[in-house]
Amino acid sequence: MEDVKVLTVIRQLVDEEQELRTRDAEGLDPVERQRMDEIGAELDQCWDYLRQRRAAREYGRDPDSAGVRAPEVVDRYLQ
Repeated sequence: MEDVKVLTVIRQLVDEEQELRTRDAEGLDPVERQRMDEIGAELDQCWDYLRQRRAAREYGRDPDSAGVRAPEVVDRYLQ
């Protein structure tokens, strides 16, 4: 996936997350809370993937060699 497409996915996820956060004052139902968790994991994966692609490019490697890591892996990274 090209960087622009990854950034588009990130923007969509952030927009969805912000929309859910605006409802948080009213309280999210269990499905919405679950979706917030999923969005967080997907964002972590997207940012990690984008960083891998940029690092590969910086060091003369093929950015397409980057891969999406499992949520359990990227969840342990320090923010």
